[in-house]
Amino acid sequence: MRSVPASGLRDYEAQVWIDGWCEPPASDWLPVLDKAAGKPFARCGSASAEQVDRAVRSARRAQAEWAEVDANTKSEILRAFARELENRHDELITLIIRETGGTTEKAEEELGQSINQLLNSATQLTENAGAILPPYKSGKISLSRAVPLGVIGLIVPWNYPMSLAMRALAPGLAYGNAVVLKPAELTPIAGGQILAEAAKAAGVPAGVFNVVPGDGPTTGKTLSEHPDLDLIHFTGSFEVGQQISSFAGKNFRAAATELGGDNAFVVLDDADLDQAVSCAVWSSLWYQGQTCITAGRHIVMRSVADEFTEAVVERVSKLRVGDPLRDDVDLGPIITGTQLKRFHEGLVQPSLEAGAKLATGGTYDGLFYQPAVLTGVTPQMPVFTEEIFGPVMPITVVDSEAEALDLVNRHRTLMNSVFTKDPMRGLAFAEKVRSNEVHVNDGYARHGGEGQLAGYTHRQWIGIQTTPTEYPGWASK
Repeated sequence: MRSVPASGLRDYEAQVWIDGWCEPPASDWLPVLDKAAGKPFARCGSASAEQVDRAVRSARRAQAEWAEVDANTKSEILRAFARELENRHDELITLIIRETGGTTEKAEEELGQSINQLLNSATQLTENAGAILPPYKSGKISLSRAVPLGVIGLIVPWNYPMSLAMRALAPGLAYGNAVVLKPAELTPIAGGQILAEAAKAAGVPAGVFNVVPGDGPTTGKTLSEHPDLDLIHFTGSFEVGQQISSFAGKNFRAAATELGGDNAFVVLDDADLDQAVSCAVWSSLWYQGQTCITAGRHIVMRSVADEFTEAVVERVSKLRVGDPLRDDVDLGPIITGTQLKRFHEGLVQPSLEAGAKLATGGTYDGLFYQPAVLTGVTPQMPVFTEEIFGPVMPITVVDSEAEALDLVNRHRTLMNSVFTKDPMRGLAFAEKVRSNEVHVNDGYARHGGEGQLAGYTHRQWIGIQTTPTEYPGWASK
């Protein structure tokens, strides 16, 4: 039995944060559940459209002054933000476990990513603010400088509420923007309240960071369509992301989205099967398969399919499912009953009826779902054509590398993997995959780096003529 730190027993409220102060939401309070225990441990309400508007206006007022703060000061504030999270480590690990239903390892990863993102952004903002360009005429200096976008609206999902918020929040603040965050309804504490508390304690000026918890149809829609945003940043479902991007495009507003996909995990006939099997199980079942980079389709060449499948089934059948806060387990609960019903009744059962075979798992008790391995999966079955977002491993057998590549590219993907003992063969395969991210002999993604400067700023060109210059004679008349 895992002991619960006393600090983790604290009750929480997801407040609305505007201009550095918290206030109750406009709606009635709703419970936030401990996902494994099924009992409330916090409460949350929805910010009204009027509160969202005030939050955006507060951000607009504060942003200009924040942009003028020198880089060293902003860097120190971000480092203080990171320390605030680190100082609450035990409490926050317990919180993330309770609110997301993830294991201790998942909670440690999420908190660690959040802290590292703040520290990385604190460093990056002091390293690059633009460039000196080659002069295009004598006596002239050409500069390109990074200018903050302005006000960013940020909408984050429930699976990694803290770290996915921080992935945009940290660089957004670092490069001089103000941010209005709407956390997911299922995880408003780790994804909103805690961040607001830590930011205020760290010295983030009032109005620079505002939090508006609430539902999607009211709070989320109001924020995503607010006319005074310079960027709407959304991570979540393809359908909602499509609506947000469409509205932004019609109104000439920038949108950044990460929408997941039906990711593929390819095992070629010369793969190191021990390595492939280990990565396949992790890539599919980490956090109950509830991530946008989960390996949802396993496409395996026939000559190694039996050995691969046997090893996967052996490992998956030994995984322990239960309450990660109170028991020693490998997988926790599915986030909600609605989510479990969606993938089990909507995808797994119809695929079994269409001829797939259940090699292991596929049963559940409440929200605790035994991870499933399905064999005999064809490209027409729902578990192949749809993003599962649950602990299910569908295995599809192919006869050639070309067939595998064709199946990978049939569906929208976010991140794919290919396993082969020949790195150059893997590279050649990856170059033909139509997705932004492909890993050879791995299934892990890392985001961040210098590219964040471009994502949260725009470039301004400045030319400075340092010596007198002559213009055509007619210009002097």
